[in-house]
Amino acid sequence: MNERKEKRLVSESDVTNWHHFRRGALDVFPLCLAVMPWGLLAGSFAIESGLEPLQAQAMSAVVFAGAAQLAATGLMKADASFWVLMLTTLIITSRHLLYSLSMRDRISPLPLRWRLGLGFLLTDELFAVTAHQTPTMFNRWYALGVGLWFYLCWNVASFVGIVAGELIPDLDNIGLEFAIAATFIAIVVPTIKNMPVLMTVLTAMTLSVFFELIHLEGGMMVASLVAMAVGFFCHQVRVK
Repeated sequence: MNERKEKRLVSESDVTNWHHFRRGALDVFPLCLAVMPWGLLAGSFAIESGLEPLQAQAMSAVVFAGAAQLAATGLMKADASFWVLMLTTLIITSRHLLYSLSMRDRISPLPLRWRLGLGFLLTDELFAVTAHQTPTMFNRWYALGVGLWFYLCWNVASFVGIVAGELIPDLDNIGLEFAIAATFIAIVVPTIKNMPVLMTVLTAMTLSVFFELIHLEGGMMVASLVAMAVGFFCHQVRVK
């Protein structure tokens, strides 16, 4: 009798976990569609930069960071040094450190295999979908559904881009890079729910465009730092 009851509980648990996993995959699906052109661009640009198809696919599978991949392949194409490539990648992906700090209270209590898995899958999209959840709301299977489904979609898009990059020359010149801006707009806009966040976004947007117009090197980093300072100041004023 107890054995039957235990089997029933295990079965119900599996169904519940699958439900959360599937819901996470469905919730991130719109962002997966938005990032498809970006994945195509990353795959085709890797081929354009001289990587072999297997190397290009491995970059998407292992690095799993669109902006960093595009920057890295561009530097490879320009024959930049190893240290320049590494430093640039570090700067671009440094925002993931902030993501991990923000989600530490939800992920740190999990077993090591979950921390490693969700840590690898922690992207802008996973953060955007789950960051608003409190520790009591957070579900590991839901987060896994979000992260794993996005990972699969990204690698499929990269694979298509790799194949197309070998068959269609200059695929990276047809405007697919707009997908990068579109994806981040889709991520950022739903998070604007208070004045500090709004001021951060407006500051970053205004300064990044201005610095681009005057061709300021490192302008994106300066805009980011100033925007964070403005957001922090607005938050402190709001709290007081």
